Amino acid sequence: MSETPREQEPEPAWKRKRRLEQVFGDVLPETTSDEREPGPAPDGEDPGERWLREQVPPHHGS
Repeated sequence: MSETPREQEPEPAWKRKRRLEQVFGDVLPETTSDEREPGPAPDGEDPGERWLREQVPPHHGS
């Protein structure tokens, strides 16, 4: 008979992570953007300028 989940040993974190990567691809980063120190954007653009531009309604144009 198969074991119930309570009878199985807990899965190590590294093994669970590898299994999830196989199923879903790359996993999410260990930290979120609000937990990291602010830094320059990868493309060198000021994040504040980008945010402002993204807030412009479509009928106002670029």
